[in-house]
Amino acid sequence: MPDASEAPCRQGALAGVRVIDLSRVLAGPLCTQMLADHGADVIKIEPPAGDETRGLGPPFTATGDAAYFSAVNRGKRALALDLAHPEGRELLLALLENADVLVENFLPGTMDRWQLDYETVLRPRFPRLVYCAISGFGASGPLGGLPGYDAILQAMCGLMSVNGEAQSGPTRIGVPIVDHLTGYTAMSGILMALLERAGSGRGQRVEATLFRTALSLLVPHAANWMHSGKAPGLLGSAHPNIAPYDKFACRDGLVFLGIVNDRQFRRFCERLGLHALKDDARYASNAARLAHRDSLRVAIESALATRERQALCQELMRAGVPAGPVNTVPEAFEQAHAADMRLHAQDYHGIGPPVALARTPGQPGGAPPRYAQHTEEILTEAGLGPERIARLRDSGVLPRAP
Repeated sequence: MPDASEAPCRQGALAGVRVIDLSRVLAGPLCTQMLADHGADVIKIEPPAGDETRGLGPPFTATGDAAYFSAVNRGKRALALDLAHPEGRELLLALLENADVLVENFLPGTMDRWQLDYETVLRPRFPRLVYCAISGFGASGPLGGLPGYDAILQAMCGLMSVNGEAQSGPTRIGVPIVDHLTGYTAMSGILMALLERAGSGRGQRVEATLFRTALSLLVPHAANWMHSGKAPGLLGSAHPNIAPYDKFACRDGLVFLGIVNDRQFRRFCERLGLHALKDDARYASNAARLAHRDSLRVAIESALATRERQALCQELMRAGVPAGPVNTVPEAFEQAHAADMRLHAQDYHGIGPPVALARTPGQPGGAPPRYAQHTEEILTEAGLGPERIARLRDSGVLPRAP
């Protein structure tokens, strides 16, 4: 990774693309970090109070920002603007003159109140701009304009209802999966709009909402309900359509078996010496195994009780049977196969980019920026001189670090 003081790396598939990032917290910053990882020049513009994720710790990094902030803001340049001030909005418009993409996750209507509405102000002035709005529910509909938060959407959209066990009841998924996937959804929409612009010459508005994203995660549960009329319930780690597809106890910990067809089931039985199981009509097909999943579990756990999980999983995977140890987060990153997914440079720690392009691979940019770290650099590029920058600081349009 480049040093934190260096400009973001501009190699990669998105070299030459400039992104103005007005987003905060997770979905928007994750989206723009992925764009930065592949070469985009991302200018992060924070409000006077800063991105609230900077304070969501401990733990904190050596620069005083929360580790949470560092997870989704590398490779960006930072500026702070008070957009409630007319001169702050003028500066934003000046920066958009050379921008390809704008990403924001304000409450719907905020940009309109600032006279920065896409349809009436930005699109006529910047016809090539790709404008991405991320919100909880969008601007219209019964819930339009309301704030959205990952866990609330997990609850509202049925995700919690299928996650957990009878003892726990409906349970929040342990990662902010709705925020995370919304970031990917927003990035996909931006890239599609940029691709279309290459032919038409015109930008467009892209919308990604937590609500629609959360509902899209209900595969296969929603389809099962739509076709059967039966509401899905809690299955713990099991799958509603496949068996055995669940976690099981070995001598030294848990493993997960993901056996999805009869061939894999027969191989599994042969490796574990479960020959009677392989020839039992109750387990001859996936539908039969689903109908007898309880007795199947008893037989499998009896066979696994004396086995060590790492050796067992390696043996099964090499035989074509999907199986993996249930690892902790440290164990996950200690796997040799994860060596290039753990980033470390100076005081920065992070997760590597999940996608690799063979010819234009890109690379993670510099460490996450300090609050307003690149103010002079960005505004000088926009044509402002030292005297005007100083005056804007004095007036509060360029806020000082909170």
